[in-house]
Amino acid sequence: MHHIGGGASPTRSVVLPSLTSASRATSVESGRATARAHVHRGGNSTVKRAGATLRIARWSVRHPWRAIGTWLLLVVAAVACGTAVSMHTTTDADYRVGQSGAAARQIEAAGLDAPDTEYIVLSAQAGGTVDADVRAAAGRIAADAQRDSQVARVAAPVTSPDKHLVIVPITMKTVAAGKHPDITGITKIVGDAQPRAPGVHIVQTGETSLNKAVNKRVGNDLGSAESTSMPITIVLMLIVFAALAAAGIPVLLAIASVFGAMGLMGPISLLLPMEPTVTSVILLIGMAVGVDYSLFYLKRERQERQRGASTANAVEIAAATSGHSIVVSGFAVIVSMGGLYAVGDVTFSSIATGSIIVVAFAVCGSLTVLPALLTKLGSKVDRPRIPLLWRLSSRMRPGAFSSRLLGPVLRRPVTALLAGGVLLLALAVPALSMKQQTSSLDSLPQDIPAVRAMQQVGVAFPGDGPTTTVVLHDRSAAQVDKDARAVQDKAVATGDWKQVPKAMHASADGRTAVLTLGSKAPEGSFAAGAAVRELRDTVVPAAVSDTGTTWAVGGDVASSYDQMHHQSTGLPKVLILVLGLTLLMMAVTFRSVVIALLTTALNLLSVGAAFGVLTLVFQHNWAESMLHFHSTGGIISWIPIFLFVVLMGLSMDYHVFVLSRVKERYDAGMPPKLAVRQGVSETAGVVTSAAVVMISVFALFASLSMVEMKEIGVGLSVAIALDATVVRLVLLPAALSVLGRWAWWPSRRQGTRHAARPVEPSDYAPLEPVRAR
Repeated sequence: MHHIGGGASPTRSVVLPSLTSASRATSVESGRATARAHVHRGGNSTVKRAGATLRIARWSVRHPWRAIGTWLLLVVAAVACGTAVSMHTTTDADYRVGQSGAAARQIEAAGLDAPDTEYIVLSAQAGGTVDADVRAAAGRIAADAQRDSQVARVAAPVTSPDKHLVIVPITMKTVAAGKHPDITGITKIVGDAQPRAPGVHIVQTGETSLNKAVNKRVGNDLGSAESTSMPITIVLMLIVFAALAAAGIPVLLAIASVFGAMGLMGPISLLLPMEPTVTSVILLIGMAVGVDYSLFYLKRERQERQRGASTANAVEIAAATSGHSIVVSGFAVIVSMGGLYAVGDVTFSSIATGSIIVVAFAVCGSLTVLPALLTKLGSKVDRPRIPLLWRLSSRMRPGAFSSRLLGPVLRRPVTALLAGGVLLLALAVPALSMKQQTSSLDSLPQDIPAVRAMQQVGVAFPGDGPTTTVVLHDRSAAQVDKDARAVQDKAVATGDWKQVPKAMHASADGRTAVLTLGSKAPEGSFAAGAAVRELRDTVVPAAVSDTGTTWAVGGDVASSYDQMHHQSTGLPKVLILVLGLTLLMMAVTFRSVVIALLTTALNLLSVGAAFGVLTLVFQHNWAESMLHFHSTGGIISWIPIFLFVVLMGLSMDYHVFVLSRVKERYDAGMPPKLAVRQGVSETAGVVTSAAVVMISVFALFASLSMVEMKEIGVGLSVAIALDATVVRLVLLPAALSVLGRWAWWPSRRQGTRHAARPVEPSDYAPLEPVRAR
């Protein structure tokens, strides 16, 4: 239990009230405020120096308007920074990794960058072979596109060998490295052409237009999830608190944290380019932890007021207990998200930065603004009440539902421990067969016209499908040309690659050449990855052996493989770093090696079970119709790392909150099993409420069209549900019950070392209303 000592001066202190004792002793000193000595059921109390969370809360209680104003000023300043400095987003060059990244740099240095090409794909609306109307529409589009200032050249319309498609290849002018050309003029031409050709189906595709279409879909999906999640969160908070003020505070503080973090992304992006979608991650993490932290704090403050404590005392208790848990939990989330830096990937680095900042905002708001608001509102925080919900919540005894499950668990803890462990292990087994792959055309929503058109182009025109490039460099131009032809012959002979038109491009001096090979396997597939490995390990070395020619394999197919390999090899680094730091943090926080090891084991079980369910759902096709997606036989490579760090961080919210309450009871003198029963029962309602909010928000992502968003939604929802039920209500209490006093080894019960004694109060009378100075 975190007892309070040390007030505003070394000679002033107050003892934390017992959470279980109804008796309160009061003594009055001359010229001083009333002081209370709170006696624990175990007969002992610990007196120690006030912790940082208590000292911060006391300042906020004494200066509520100053605390609220400072917080608002901080948020406004952060938002102003974001307005003044727009966020610097990532470019293509920021994603270069491995050998494909080296190949891209060589191509750029040699001036052999291929300009972007847009394809206008035309077909008959009724299906079948193309007719004169289709060819006429293609000719008009080609003529109009030639006049666009951003176009370098327009090739003559080409009919596919099967006579089902006509494409108009449009080569855009070269732009700065990492930038995409302006295709607005081409898009307008296509839009104007469609009404003039009612029997023709016209679609624009290409790297630039495809990226724009996918990014637009991602933005629409996330916007839909964000707009839906907010009312869901508010409704759930109303159900939890049955009062408008109490329900609104967590949501408002979470929103303020999100806006503050988003504002700081602008200045920070000058040092570290940010993924455009980092704002959505900030919203996801910020709302989750912001609402949770305020929920923990508010619930504890309300419980203490219902037990007879004044507003000031109730805030102090919440600060010293829930406030401490918030700090530990926030630090755990920051540690987990910080593990993403170990991958060395710009995507994960931007996600880590945004998450860390929004969590820091949420922790600061919970420790400063929340005490100030509760002080000003007092009992009015429970106004205006929602009549029916208020009556139901007032009649509901804390732990009423959890006690029914806890009873059997604590009576037969070994059986419960084995049953819960077997369940999670069984769910985790499919994760052993998890296959990772990069996002590809097949994994994108098939209802995006540009996606379908690009797939059709790849099938109908083999040279315009997925490709890889081999960059060769030598002092002799003749040797480079000879080696390139040898590489092409050996690559085609493997059966994995095919020749493409105009496959060879050489620099002005001829010393650098780029060979393009068409892939027979879809980009991002396992077959494509295997073909790239063979090309690098066998084909190219055999073709250029003993010639002195340097080479590198790059291009789209190789780049996708390198990204997946880079992320999958980064997972062990993240595992070691996050697990190691979490283990150390829990050992220091609870002064128990056993608790640290138990925490790590339970978190791994929970994450493993979530990965197993993820593998079952998305690696196979039995859930395709239910979740409306197309299975590609694997999991998108960046998802496991992202889910691991998020789940490790968010699960600590519940874990620290529950363990802290059990530790309070144990330090108050309760027997270990009784401390577990009471600590878990008192926190079960809060944990369940917080979990329902998270699950409801995360489940929305499973309904979005992008398969990555679906994987995030299913993974997070399943993990949080298992964590709040099986782990917190079965495995954790069963393990603590079996371990008994050994759970807290090597620390000792705090209450056995200090006798209870009255102490002097803080600067304000804790039984009287607190006013701002």
